[in-house]
Amino acid sequence: MSKLLRTTVLAAAIALVGFQPTVASADTAPEEPCAKQSAKVQKAEDALARVTAVFDRQKAKVKKVRGDVADAETKTEKKKAKQKLAKVKAKKAETKKTKKAQQMRLTKAQARYDACMAEQSGATPAP
Repeated sequence: MSKLLRTTVLAAAIALVGFQPTVASADTAPEEPCAKQSAKVQKAEDALARVTAVFDRQKAKVKKVRGDVADAETKTEKKKAKQKLAKVKAKKAETKKTKKAQQMRLTKAQARYDACMAEQSGATPAP
């Protein structure tokens, strides 16, 4: 196949694909005024629930490993348990940061949803 023919076919395919989403989106009407914001709030709540579950597991693991450190009898066991505790604490700290970030995302998503609802009802949003 010649280079010109391949380029023409590729350009035609891109043009065809590029115009399809605009046609499809024109056919659908929005179901409710703040559906997008509501969906984002729900998604943020679900993500926060998942992160909270991970954080709770991390806390339990830290507690268990602390017990292992206390139960260690030899210096070698104690050293290994302390190293494991340091790793587990680091993972817990990372998860804690992730949880806080997700809480902020949820707060902002809820604020955008509230602003949208206030706009729809004609009232001004509270600062």
